[in-house]
Amino acid sequence: MNPLYFQCAARSAVGLIRNGNEDSALTGSQLIAVADGMGGHAGGEVASSVAINTLSEIAPTFLNPDIDSESASDLFLNSLHTIDGQIHAVASDEPQLAGMGTTLTALFISGSEISLLHVGDSRAYRLRGNDLVQLSADHTVLQELLNNGVISESEAQVHPQRSMLTQALMGEGSLEPSLHIFEGKIKDRYLVCSDGLTGVLSDKEIKSLIKGKDAAVAVDALIDATYINGAPDNVTVILADLVESNTSVVEKLGAAKA
Repeated sequence: MNPLYFQCAARSAVGLIRNGNEDSALTGSQLIAVADGMGGHAGGEVASSVAINTLSEIAPTFLNPDIDSESASDLFLNSLHTIDGQIHAVASDEPQLAGMGTTLTALFISGSEISLLHVGDSRAYRLRGNDLVQLSADHTVLQELLNNGVISESEAQVHPQRSMLTQALMGEGSLEPSLHIFEGKIKDRYLVCSDGLTGVLSDKEIKSLIKGKDAAVAVDALIDATYINGAPDNVTVILADLVESNTSVVEKLGAAKA
């Protein structure tokens, strides 16, 4: 089987009640990622951009075609600890950034094998045929309550702790990251996004906007839909189709682009 690559369309937009964009993103033919920052005094913008820029800098180690897929996945997982350490270093140098943090959800493809690295509540989805599947599991208090049967799905929609994270990159060295590996197929479409999208649109609405459309058109449709619904948060969307031609160029979005 020929190796597969991401062919990307992406956009990052400031929410209607936000003064700046705390989201950052990275797109490339083998690596896509979204980081959603948090913290006062521009801490969120700094944390997400540190995450994306550090990931971009160390990506050649696991994108190296001369290493086997297992070693590449291990290096991909270990990159999270490098990023966390860099956030700690930046926050230590600038006390006003203390407490800053960020989510990170990233997909890395080697051949047809896709690795998902995830911390926080930015999400990754796969659209295969007519099936949209959430690949990541939110690291939130709400998700733990749902998993334990404490609350129902309907109660979750209005729960006051629905945005409270149980895990994020905050430079504290206490990560329990999740790495999942699965096979990609030609014509799969992957969505990686911040919760500025999923906090406003249901999975059903997301599916209707990305299925059967050109990726760039679909990205605009998703962003437009969040604005129609008030866009209370910054929103970042990457749509990546699996193709056999390596055509994507590396691009940074949001705070990391500055």
